[in-house]
Formats: sequence, C-alpha cells, structure tokens
Amino acid sequence: MAREGRAMGAAGGELVTIGEFARLSRLSAKALRRYDELGLLRPALVDPVNGYRYYDPAQVEGARLVAWLRRIGMPLNRIGRVVALDAGAAAVEIRAYWARVESETAARRDLAMYLVDHLSAEGRTMSRMPDNGESTGKPENLGSAGTARSGGSAGAPTGLGVPVGLGVPVGPGAPGSLGASGGPGLPGGPGAGPVALAIRGAALTDIGVVRTANQDAAFAGPQTLAVADGFGEGGAEASAAAIGALKPSTWGRDGVLSSVDLLNALQDTADSAAGAVRDAVAPCETPDGSGTTLTAMLWTGSRLGLVHIGDSRAYLLRGGELFRITHDHSLVQSMLDDGSLSPEEVASQPGPALLLKALVGEARPAAAAVACRPDVRLQEVLAGDRYLLCSDGLSAVVDAAGLRAAVVAAEDPEEAVRRLVGLAREAGAPDNVACAVADVVVEE
Repeated sequence: MAREGRAMGAAGGELVTIGEFARLSRLSAKALRRYDELGLLRPALVDPVNGYRYYDPAQVEGARLVAWLRRIGMPLNRIGRVVALDAGAAAVEIRAYWARVESETAARRDLAMYLVDHLSAEGRTMSRMPDNGESTGKPENLGSAGTARSGGSAGAPTGLGVPVGLGVPVGPGAPGSLGASGGPGLPGGPGAGPVALAIRGAALTDIGVVRTANQDAAFAGPQTLAVADGFGEGGAEASAAAIGALKPSTWGRDGVLSSVDLLNALQDTADSAAGAVRDAVAPCETPDGSGTTLTAMLWTGSRLGLVHIGDSRAYLLRGGELFRITHDHSLVQSMLDDGSLSPEEVASQPGPALLLKALVGEARPAAAAVACRPDVRLQEVLAGDRYLLCSDGLSAVVDAAGLRAAVVAAEDPEEAVRRLVGLAREAGAPDNVACAVADVVVEE
C-alpha cells in the first residue's frame, strides 16, 4: 500500500518517476543515477524496498542546469559547487570557468601557431639544402611563440601581440627576429653582424600605503628578471619561492639549443616554480587558498624566455612606445576580451581581482595541473629595448601613459624602479608594489 501511495503521488504530479524526470530534464536515467551517486542531483524520494527513485518536478530546472554545464565541459566536481550557489553567484562562477577555458584555448592556439611557423621555416630551410648532407637545416628567424595572429598594429614588434597603452606601433625598422641583432641605427644593425648582448636590471618592492605586510617579491639578475604577487595566508612564502626557483636559472644558458628545446627547458623551469610554491605553502592551514602570480624573463645570451601566470604584467619599451606583452589571467580581462566590460569600467569593479590562473598550493589532478601551467614563449630582443615587469599594485593605479613616461625619463633601471614605486605611492598604493626593469645592452 505504501508503494501504491507513492506511485499515485507520482502520477498525480507530486513526484515523478526517474523515466519521466529523464524526459523532462533531457538527462538519461543512467546519468541521473550517476548524479545521485555523486550527490549532484538527489531524488526527492527513494523507495526503501525496491530502490525506485522519484523526483519533484521542481527539480527540473536544477537538472537542466547540470546538463547544460556538462555540455560546456565543466567537470562534475565544479558543477557540484555551482548548483549549490544562488543564481548570481552561479553566474559569476560559470563566467570564471569559461574565461579560463578560453584562456587555455588561446594558449594552445598560440603554441600551435608557433609550431606551424617553426616547422614551416624548417621546411623552407630544408628545401634550400644541397643534397650533400652537410647543412644542419636549422630554421632561421623563427617567429616568437605566442605571436598574435589578429588585432595587432602594423609595424608592431614581432611576437609581441597587441600593443596596449598608447597603442602606437613601433617606428620603421623596429621589428626584429628572435635573434640578437640590433635594429637600424643600433649596434648590430644591418651590415654590422650579430653582437653580444646582455641585460642590466634593477628590482624594487614596496609595502604600499594600506597593507600591513608585503607579499610581493621582485628580482633582477644577469639571467633573470621576475615579479610575483602573493596572496592568502602563505602569500609571502609563495612569491619568494616562485622567484627563488628561477634564480640562478641555468636554462638554455649555452645558447645553442633549438627553439623547441628552449621552450621545453622553459616549461621545465616553470614547473619547478609551481612545485616550489606548493612546497612553500604546504604548512598553511588552507594551502589551496595561498599562492602567487609570476611574471619572469629568463636570459640565454641571445633571447629572452617569458614565463607568465596571473595578472602581473610585462611591458616592452621600444622606439619610444610602450607595449604590453602579457595577457592577464583574470576575470576582468576576460570581460574586457568579450566586450562585456569597457576599459573605463574596470576601475569600478568591486572587490579583489579574481584570478583565473595562478600558482597555488593545492595538489591537483594531472589534467588540471597541466591546464594551470604558466604561459611560456620566446621573446625577440634588440639592443636598446627596455623591459618592465610589475605587479598589479603598480599597473592598477598608474595608467599606461604614466608607466611610459617613467620608464622613458629614467636614465637607468635603478632610477626607473624608484620612479615607478613613487608613482604608485602618489596614487595611494592600496596594494603592495613590485617592479623590475631591465635594459638590453651591448655586452662590453
């Protein structure tokens, strides 16, 4: 009789069978049983005798949300968090997830384009080889990994992506190859042959005006330029560990590795930094709530390798114009990219920046760990280039025009970092500030 009563309730619209609920929700009965086991979508009633599942029709909307989230590829464990939120918070979580998917897809696209360029150049070189087996067939003038394929200004430096800030392309002759020859009017220009280059840099951090502790870190050395912005309980330890894993860096120091080998070595270095952060914050009460951004440039003697994750930034000053050469891994940046937020509205966004990617202290499944790896690429250099790396404690309060004016006016990197920190403090410095500046110079 009890079973008959429940069946009548289902037939009367109070509860429905799993088959009927599958039709309403467009989920299979197999999927519904799986989601019940995982706690994603519990039936309203389970018959204790025969185990039949009955659902409340009011559950259909939640079930359809689960189905839609699965269609966009969201992992089941993340779906469980989303469906437990109210509508507004769920929307923010879905946006953050999809922005991260697009960021990871863009990184894979950029790497694919680099490989196309690399193999195409190698093919052209091989096609010019005599059939005597004496030539090495090494590609020349390879494009930089991560080169933007659309949206850039004509004349922008090779491999830099879209110029930001003033948005003015570099003057004629400024674009260069991945090699270390200079541009016109610079040592190593046309007819001068390759020259030995070096980087000369300086770094500085400041606690700012509001914060009571400094979780930013910065470093400038003969082979390494880096900034890291820590967050959470172990933020200071995380930022220090990330940079500590890079210095002194030995990757590609012999300068004879191929571009592909250099990229592999650069990725190994980035993985080492991620491991160092996990170890550094492991003693924290909640390790997965602590981590750091990392933006670093590593010097081989002929090229710079870029490691980037989070919303710290790298800029290049060339020909008097400032170019941003990194892309923020943040929710705000994703909203700018899809047009749902204008540049003028960025300052009005409440609360702390929501990062889509960072080096954090949690142990992750292999697939997730790979997806959260830093971006890596090789960067062309010219004598006379000046690079700026900074945390968002600087870029969030000093606009591109102010950054450009400071790095142009400074005689050397030491003066540049002092000017930049001073600008941040004049703007109120609500966050810690970290910056590092380096010049590419002819080695004496």
